[in-house]
Amino acid sequence: MLCLRLLLLTALSLLVSCASSKRTTEDYYDGPRAIFANGQVIAPRRAPAAVHRAVAAANEIQAAPYAYGGGHGSPSHGLDCSGSVSYVLRRAGLLKSSMPSSSFRKYGRSGQGKWITVFARRGHVFMTICGLRLDTSSRGTGIGPRWTTKPRATKGFTVRHPSGS
Repeated sequence: MLCLRLLLLTALSLLVSCASSKRTTEDYYDGPRAIFANGQVIAPRRAPAAVHRAVAAANEIQAAPYAYGGGHGSPSHGLDCSGSVSYVLRRAGLLKSSMPSSSFRKYGRSGQGKWITVFARRGHVFMTICGLRLDTSSRGTGIGPRWTTKPRATKGFTVRHPSGS
């Protein structure tokens, strides 16, 4: 009987440790949530001005199609992942010029931000603002930047945030 209990406790501890290692975007924000309605977002009233500007910029690009290389200085009819994140951060005053996705692995400061968090790996970058995700891969290929409430696994992504956010 004691062996059976030990076996069950060991199995349970393995399951708990495996489950806790699978972090999602929801694990990186515990502040006031933005309001999401009809594809647009409203930042919490007490959020800093840069966060309100970031939300406004992200709202502006909701209808943009996906275009590889879009948003990096050359004329384009759409935005890619890094072009989207760059656009939002530039408009918020948190980035001087656009960057490719892999460069965001060294952007700002390490770890989650109080309001804005950037998730970067080689080949893809997305961000959360006030707990909502802005991503170009939220609804399949060919879709440009969109807000989504669905959490995303963060394994393999470097977590960064703008200084002061």
